[in-house]
Amino acid sequence: MEIKRTRDGNTLVLAPVGKLDAATAPELADVVRKELDGVTELGFDLAELKYTSSAGLRVFISAQKIMSKQGSMYICNVCDEIKEVFELVGFNDIFDIR
Repeated sequence: MEIKRTRDGNTLVLAPVGKLDAATAPELADVVRKELDGVTELGFDLAELKYTSSAGLRVFISAQKIMSKQGSMYICNVCDEIKEVFELVGFNDIFDIR
């Protein structure tokens, strides 16, 4: 999986490409852990993410926990399939989904 990164001052946007599953979620989790120092706004741009498993959902939850202490987090450009998963697990109530 490729993870595109865009940093502008204290804002970091991560854009995973492909599938986020048990095999690829640790890579995204590692990027989140290593790159959040000094970040006050974290965005996940899911325009090129076609699938996420529960492992991927855990990465988003972990990032939200970190960002709730140091700033804010949003998720944007969610495809219909992933949007449906977010709705089923109640993420619409937890995340700022744009």
